[in-house]
Amino acid sequence: MTIGGFPEYIKERTDDILNHLFEDILIRDIAVRYSIKDIRTLQRLAQYLISNVGKPVSGNKLKNIFEVGATSTVLEYLSHMEYSYLLHFVPKFSYSLKKQIANPRKVYAIDTGLVNVNSGSFTEDNGRKFENLIFLHLRRTYKEIYYFSEKGECDFIAFKNGAFHQAIQVCYELNPDNLDRELNGMIEALELFNIEEGTLVTISQKDQFEKNGKVIHVIPAHEYLLK
Repeated sequence: MTIGGFPEYIKERTDDILNHLFEDILIRDIAVRYSIKDIRTLQRLAQYLISNVGKPVSGNKLKNIFEVGATSTVLEYLSHMEYSYLLHFVPKFSYSLKKQIANPRKVYAIDTGLVNVNSGSFTEDNGRKFENLIFLHLRRTYKEIYYFSEKGECDFIAFKNGAFHQAIQVCYELNPDNLDRELNGMIEALELFNIEEGTLVTISQKDQFEKNGKVIHVIPAHEYLLK
């Protein structure tokens, strides 16, 4: 979660390696390839996104923040970042494809080391980086990943061949202040799909909860990532 997975950085632990990699992707793989002239806006947008992993973003909101002329331009930039394997964007689940396209998507980075080195955030953001780590694990298995958000929220809903497969909630550390919120979001998702069990991944806690006829298995990340 701290150093990511790029071999050169793991060996050398020199931040310049991931600084240069981040810039190389933006300049060589995106700006040059797609003939983008406003490189400064592209860089600012990319740093904003990598500083806000785990948060929902929309083309219209980003257009206003960065004062870009058209939402379509922002969406093109996001698409380029995804095709270059710098960032990934997870849609909100909906049975309506039209709503899926219109709703905000959550942003995740391809590597947590890139987040640590290039983020402009002034806080550690362990919860969101932990969520990013679990997403990277899920994308190794699933091509269809969504987040669920209605009254409550469930971080990941994974499908295989169009069929529901599992619901995963991610919480760095469960405590009395967040327990009800985390469980209720998961239960709401399970009820929608008529599923009896869900998984809540934490950094080190292990437990089990039953509520509204649903079973929530709380497991530490080191166990979940080895499954």
